[in-house]
Amino acid sequence: MPDDTATHAERLSVPLRWWVQGTMLVATFWLAFVVSTPAVVAWPATAALLLVMVGVFLGYGAPRVEVADGWLRAGRARIAGEFLGEVAPLDPAETRRVAGPDADVRAYLLLRPYLKRSVRVTVRDERDPTPYWLVSTRDPEHLAAAIRVISGSGTPR
Repeated sequence: MPDDTATHAERLSVPLRWWVQGTMLVATFWLAFVVSTPAVVAWPATAALLLVMVGVFLGYGAPRVEVADGWLRAGRARIAGEFLGEVAPLDPAETRRVAGPDADVRAYLLLRPYLKRSVRVTVRDERDPTPYWLVSTRDPEHLAAAIRVISGSGTPR
């Protein structure tokens, strides 16, 4: 019988290096604007670019991966633990293989390029055409253990 006490929660936020590189890019544009346009144009244009960068990074890093109350939630999708089968934490090479050459077009993917590891979860619902979920995570072992508990195929480690 599935257990709904397992938990895992993380946000797939972009790494600090993206924020640093984005800020440096905006600073480069600011310098180009300052030397080529009046200040009344340079500052608002730079502010607009900074707002766009912040919006893109916050939006791209917004998805949450969560195991709670017997459900797996990954981004906007969710599935009850009773419909989950085999769970496998994947290293970077396996993630690349499953997301690339061995990918199934029907699979649900929540991948981020800055997170190299993932978890592959088989879907056991005959009514669902999705064969598996492939979800990026910072801690694949913990996520896999929590999924095993809600699916009834294991205990927390």
